[in-house]
Amino acid sequence: MRLLDEVRSAWGWVGIEPVELIDDNDFGNLILKDVHGQYWRLCPEDLYCEVVARSREELDRLAKDQEFLRDWYMRALVDQAFQRLGVLAPGRKYCLKIPGVLGGEYGGDNLGTIPFDELISASGHIAQQIAGLPDGASIKLSVTG
Repeated sequence: MRLLDEVRSAWGWVGIEPVELIDDNDFGNLILKDVHGQYWRLCPEDLYCEVVARSREELDRLAKDQEFLRDWYMRALVDQAFQRLGVLAPGRKYCLKIPGVLGGEYGGDNLGTIPFDELISASGHIAQQIAGLPDGASIKLSVTG
């Protein structure tokens, strides 16, 4: 699957070896199963990819956690994006133009749409470049062709 290849390429540096896409949401967040049977959440708007469950049983418990579900479905942000940008075209996801961890607003003019694979790729590469920087560190974002 092309999306799993994109995750491997852009996010492999965190240690993920994905074998199955379990779920995705309208902002391109993913739940992925890895070669060890662990479950990861990839969150492009906050530039992280981390283990959220070590087994299917843990994932099933997480799927009943109301706080996790509110965060996963992002209902208010999805509704705002839909109002501003309309229905998502096939293969596209809503996104934050500037990720939240880089000071981007969660809404308003910072909302956009992007091809799903580009969202996964760009977020992984940006996350790798800022990994290890202390909170509040100054960065220079350069966008190239």
